Amino acid sequence: MNARAVVQKPELSAYHDRTIALLRRYFRMSLEIGRMPSVLGREVFRARVTSYRVRTFEDAVIFVHDVEKCLEQLEPFSRQLIARVILQDYSYEEAAARVGCGERSVYRLLPLALDRLSEIFLTTKMLSPPGCQERKAG
Repeated sequence: MNARAVVQKPELSAYHDRTIALLRRYFRMSLEIGRMPSVLGREVFRARVTSYRVRTFEDAVIFVHDVEKCLEQLEPFSRQLIARVILQDYSYEEAAARVGCGERSVYRLLPLALDRLSEIFLTTKMLSPPGCQERKAG
């Protein structure tokens, strides 16, 4: 992790659930359009997609492309943590063994990776901050 991302930002941790949901949607849609998510490696083409529906195939391709561009902005280690824990559902212990670090490092660094990715999603408008409720006149 770079020096800029060493401190967890509490305001970004509120976005972790939404960021994880976006990542899981990305994973599902990547498979539906016939490719393995870039953070996992090689492409895999399938003859059939799942029953989950999107408006158009093009929408799914654009969404997957946009998420991949965001993921490319992360450091390789952060991408590996997100791929193992969020996309592949490895436990922290299993992820630590796969990426070659201690389990405590995964517990410490995954939230930082999610903070950074949430920040990227907010900047690119893949996520939006919760709207303020305006007082209705009259």
